[in-house]
Amino acid sequence: MSGELSGGDLSRLRQLNALAVIKALQGGPSLTLTEVAKRTGLSRASTEDVVRELLQKGWVAEAGATAGGVGRPARRYRFRADAGRLLGIDIGGHKIRTVVADLDGEVQHSACVAVTPAMGRLERLEAVDRAVAECLAGAGLTGGDIWASGVGTTGLVDGAGRVMLSEALPEWTGVDLAAHVRRLAPAPVLVENDSKLAALAECWRGVARYAKDMVFLLAGLRTGAGLVIDGKLHRGFGNASGEIGALPALGWIRAQEHLSAANGEAGDVFAAARAGDRAAVAAVRRYVKDLALGASALVLALDPQMVVVGGGFSRSADVLIEPLKRELDRWCIRTPEVRMSALGDEAVVLGAVRLALDDVEERVLDGRAPLVSHL
Repeated sequence: MSGELSGGDLSRLRQLNALAVIKALQGGPSLTLTEVAKRTGLSRASTEDVVRELLQKGWVAEAGATAGGVGRPARRYRFRADAGRLLGIDIGGHKIRTVVADLDGEVQHSACVAVTPAMGRLERLEAVDRAVAECLAGAGLTGGDIWASGVGTTGLVDGAGRVMLSEALPEWTGVDLAAHVRRLAPAPVLVENDSKLAALAECWRGVARYAKDMVFLLAGLRTGAGLVIDGKLHRGFGNASGEIGALPALGWIRAQEHLSAANGEAGDVFAAARAGDRAAVAAVRRYVKDLALGASALVLALDPQMVVVGGGFSRSADVLIEPLKRELDRWCIRTPEVRMSALGDEAVVLGAVRLALDDVEERVLDGRAPLVSHL
């Protein structure tokens, strides 16, 4: 077998090298060619070729030169995060959140439209349209400026961006979210379950950045889970991983009912528990027991480094974390680190941005990504 690379192999190698250089420059200060070569492991000559190509294509720009030393100042280069824009959408029961982000994943503008859990399909989709239009207008963009969109929604989602099953939102099963959002921004649209996107965001920007194996618990008016295995979001064969709440014996379906049974909104019950109210403390304990049963099953199956609790109830970390740890200690052979989300309500929409950014980076690898900014 010949050791020579074929034309296809060489093309793939160039694409991999280009992505390595982009990742070295992304989200950080400008670098010299020598510094880029050191970070990527490429030779200086290869680095120079890749940077020259990325300059021509609009991904990289010169950022002045480094003064000092002998000879000519070394040129510095920066990633052009402004070369394109990404759209993130979180479709929830009570709010539609939208953000526009640059290619570093930094949010440039956001918008939020209030909805209700009882809204039908058409009303909710109209709210999505309003939220996207408001966000794009606020950022001074049109749908044509978007390079990729990520969308988070409750329910099971297939690989084409259609909701296969949603019990939380009426008339939501069967809605083709990818096709709907493409009407607003014609670039590729990626759709994923909200718990999975929150898990993705925690590993990207949250408390699980250094955890290769993690269970994310969505604790709120619904209970759900997202799994990260060996540093990658785990979707499963039919994109239904983490749906342990479908098993009634584990109690996730009814978990939040313990809080409403305590005669108040969940936030009020947590506040009362914090103040020492016995009935509220008992209600929170019952809620945590149900939450911990499903969480323990996931921990025993995956043996994760970390469990991250997010969702609306994560604001009450001070009354949830310790009881949850105690319950996990009861059932688990090894209790992982338990942390509350640092991203709060932004987790799903940030996960949607990361999903869109992953798509753009994959298209860099196969040569299909937009290459020159029109901004």
